[in-house]
Amino acid sequence: MNLRAQLEGFEGRRYEAYPDPITGGAPWTIGVGHTGPEVHEGLVWNDEQIDAALTMDIENATQECIANFPWFVTLNEPRQAVVVGMVFQMGLDRTLKFVNALAAIRDEHWAHAAEEMRQSQWCRQTPKRVYRLASQMETGEWA
Repeated sequence: MNLRAQLEGFEGRRYEAYPDPITGGAPWTIGVGHTGPEVHEGLVWNDEQIDAALTMDIENATQECIANFPWFVTLNEPRQAVVVGMVFQMGLDRTLKFVNALAAIRDEHWAHAAEEMRQSQWCRQTPKRVYRLASQMETGEWA
């Protein structure tokens, strides 16, 4: 398992832009969870475009983690993938609101971090994803 495969498993691979399930419109999404000002109704991508966007989105989320969480580089790969996955799915601003979970990750209190993830609104919105990532955070192994 790796982050790229995990994200594609969670997000799927969509060749046509689709609306946000909550708003029924913006933000539109395409590929593997890619959103942005260039994504709009009717947009269609091929595999090359999807793969390029996913590579860029993973790199951007990883760089935001490195820049904002000094402890990020000390995590093993599965735990780093959880934090990058949070930023990938929710964006940095929403991820920063996980104050208790992030502090627990920083302090290597894995069970507490996992429980904070499970008790979040994020979990109520995407429970299968969050339970899997919480387990990954707790064990330090790919889930």
